[in-house]
This record gives sequence, C-alpha cells and structure tokens, in this order.
Amino acid sequence: MAGFRLPPNSRIRKGLTHRATPGAGEVRAVRIYRFDPTSGQNPRLDTFELDVKGCGPMVLDALIHIKAAVDSSLTFRRSCREGICGSCAMNINGVNRLACTTAMQDLSGAIRIYPLPHMSVVKDLVPDLTDFYAQYASVKPWLQARTPAPPDRERLQSKEEQERIDRPAACILCACCSTACPSYWWNSDRFLGPAALLAAYRWIVDSRDEATGERLDELQDPFRLYRCHTIMNCTDACPKDLNPAKAIAEIKKLLVERQC
Repeated sequence: MAGFRLPPNSRIRKGLTHRATPGAGEVRAVRIYRFDPTSGQNPRLDTFELDVKGCGPMVLDALIHIKAAVDSSLTFRRSCREGICGSCAMNINGVNRLACTTAMQDLSGAIRIYPLPHMSVVKDLVPDLTDFYAQYASVKPWLQARTPAPPDRERLQSKEEQERIDRPAACILCACCSTACPSYWWNSDRFLGPAALLAAYRWIVDSRDEATGERLDELQDPFRLYRCHTIMNCTDACPKDLNPAKAIAEIKKLLVERQC
C-alpha cells in the first residue's frame, strides 16, 4: 500500500482469517496490518470476522475486543478514548483518523486498519514517533519571555489575543496531519511538518511571548517551512478540525512582511 514504510524488498502478505463464532449477529470483516520487525517476516494482513453487536460502536472498541477475546498479540496505542490524547491515531479505510472517535457504522464494507502512513513501525499499528516528537520539541513549544511576570497576577491577554491561539493550542499531537502530507513523507528529515509548524505558529502569535523574531529566524529555511506546498491534506486529516495549512501560510506571510 503506497505511503507505508516497509522493510526493504518486502510486500504485505495474506495473513490469518479468524472466523466469527456460529450464530453471530451482525458480522463485519476487520482487516488489520500486522508486522513484528523482530520476527524477520514480511508484514501481513489478518482478517477478523467480528460480531459488532458484541462490542462497542467505535473502531477502538473493535480493536480492544479483538485483543481481549481473539488475539492478545495485537498491538496498538490507546489511552483516553475521548479524542483528547491522540494515542489511537491510525489509518482507517484509507484515512488518518482517531480509532476512538471513528464509528464502525460510518465505514462501508470491510474495515481496513493500518498504522499511520510512511512511518517506521514498532509493531502492528504502533508507528515510531521519535522524529515527530523531536521536530515538535525543536520549535521550542513553550513561553519565552524576558520581561518578568507581574508579581501579583498572571500575564494577561485580551479576549481577542486569546482567541488567536485558542484553536492552534487545541492540537493533540496525534500526527494525523503530518503523516497525511506528501511533502512530509519525502522530506521528513528536514521538513518540520504541519503539526510542528502549527505549534510554532501558536507561540509566534501569542501576545505574551517575546521570541517572535527568533522563532521566525529559525523557520526561514528552504526545507523546515517552505517544503509546504499547501496541498491541504493536513487540514483534511485533522480530527480536531484545526487548520495547519492556514497557520503555515500565516507564518510565510509574517516572514514576507518582516522583509518589507
């Protein structure tokens, strides 16, 4: 499947089929990518025939049921189950989504589940996010202020100033946006990607931050920022309805205005 970083000279092979128990009610086929790098075997696609009336309505419920009742070796990340932590981001029926907020009834045909595209795989549905988090850390996603805070109160903002950062600050770092971006697929060693750039924008426009110039200087680079070609996949993929593409465009605009 295009977009997935497989071991050299490998292909996804047909895996096991786990049949539904006799007398099952509403049966859905759930096809799940399986890969253990330590096994020395190529990835495979296992099929689980699932009685959806026997588990919760979300894709994450199906995965939890399969792991608990059918195959305990199935590996995936999950935590909050409320669309807040971003842990269960994966590629479901060709779209990067959160498994905990994706209802099975909204998916047609067999449910196909892969790890996030173009990332090295730790095991099964767990991608290696080491570089992704390092890129996020590189934009220094914390307040940088040289002026001491008032001794008797917080650093205040107007309602309008707060609203500028309200939506960008809602990013849950699920990586759905960056792993949906072709520019990130081919240049992830140098292009920061939509998630990290959205975080950078959140601090650049924060009225309390006093490092705007330094932040813009660090992004003035042919790859770190300008590999974005406004394809908009990032905005389409965001499960929180954020707009990383617009934030990146605003950063480019700020750099141009600074040069005028």
